[in-house]
Amino acid sequence: MRKKFGMALMILSASAVLMAGCGNAEPETSAQTATLTVETITAPPVVESTVAVEESTEPVDVVPEGMYRNELTNEPIDESLKDQRPVAVMVDNEKTALQHFGTSEADVVYEIMNSTKNDRITRLMVLVKDWEKIEQLGSIRSTRPTNILLAAEWNAVLVHDGGPFYINEYFSRDYAAHFSGGFSRVSNGKAREFTEYVMSGDLDEKFAASNYTTTYNEYRVDEGSHFNFAENGAEVNLEDLYDTVSPATEVSLPFKHNSSQLKYNESTGTYDYYEYGSAHLDAEDNAQLTFKNVFIQCCSFTQLDENGYLVYNCVDAGKEGWYLTNGKAVKVTWTKPDETGVTRFYDGAGNEVVVNTGKSYITLVPEDGWSSLSIS
Repeated sequence: MRKKFGMALMILSASAVLMAGCGNAEPETSAQTATLTVETITAPPVVESTVAVEESTEPVDVVPEGMYRNELTNEPIDESLKDQRPVAVMVDNEKTALQHFGTSEADVVYEIMNSTKNDRITRLMVLVKDWEKIEQLGSIRSTRPTNILLAAEWNAVLVHDGGPFYINEYFSRDYAAHFSGGFSRVSNGKAREFTEYVMSGDLDEKFAASNYTTTYNEYRVDEGSHFNFAENGAEVNLEDLYDTVSPATEVSLPFKHNSSQLKYNESTGTYDYYEYGSAHLDAEDNAQLTFKNVFIQCCSFTQLDENGYLVYNCVDAGKEGWYLTNGKAVKVTWTKPDETGVTRFYDGAGNEVVVNTGKSYITLVPEDGWSSLSIS
């Protein structure tokens, strides 16, 4: 027994010497590495697996094959539309013109004071990227100089029926493209001025008979998205980005004629549009006119005559405004550098505001009525 015990001590001593030597050995020595397998399990070689995890957690932009992100909304649409320029359609906003057709399918909707008369009546300008899908849109009415300037920053073709002579100067610009009148008439029991609509096939005929391209041309200033959309279609919550965020579940705009409002709908995460005391429902499918993003710009204007015709001074810099999404609002400033320049929105630190994927409502609130704007 003593001999066996002594032999065991010798073996253990030899093993201890071998193990002490492994701490200084080069890792290439396979026999020594095998001896230390148990001891090196907790050692640093976790670096490779850490890198792999970091790479896998990076957000990936999932866009179905054959599609791309619409530069107006950031929503996936058919890739064949990538170079197609949008149209901007003037839509009458008189109560008699309701219900509207096709407005709920627009990508962007502007609401702008059309005249200082009639309690500052507004008119809509709706932008549609995939205009070949239009079945009925309108009714169409006349345009104003401001609309020409705003349509230009999208490189859009403006669709309208006439307007005051002040528009002629702006349409003489090389960048200006428009179709005036000659669209389909629909018998709807209303006066003639409320019966003109863009119907299926109308725009194909208009483009074919014109010298305008259906694709973007050299007057397109920015080839990227119009807004600074969140990367990969991610959802933006303003309270995660800014220290000062205001609640914004109801907006009352200072347009006395139609008393337009936006109300946040928690179930859809969008802002429903109301006017004349009722929800705005599309005549085609009874769809609610609703928006993921709301931009409100404080903007001065120049009245052109005693008839109430005007032009907004929308080429400006550092003017105040609001950006609303997901029931919250943040103060912004906006800048439009020139007639074809894109209007950009910036936060208090001077960074361009990150915008959610979806449809947008934009309004230019007269500077002299800014204090009457209500956001709560």
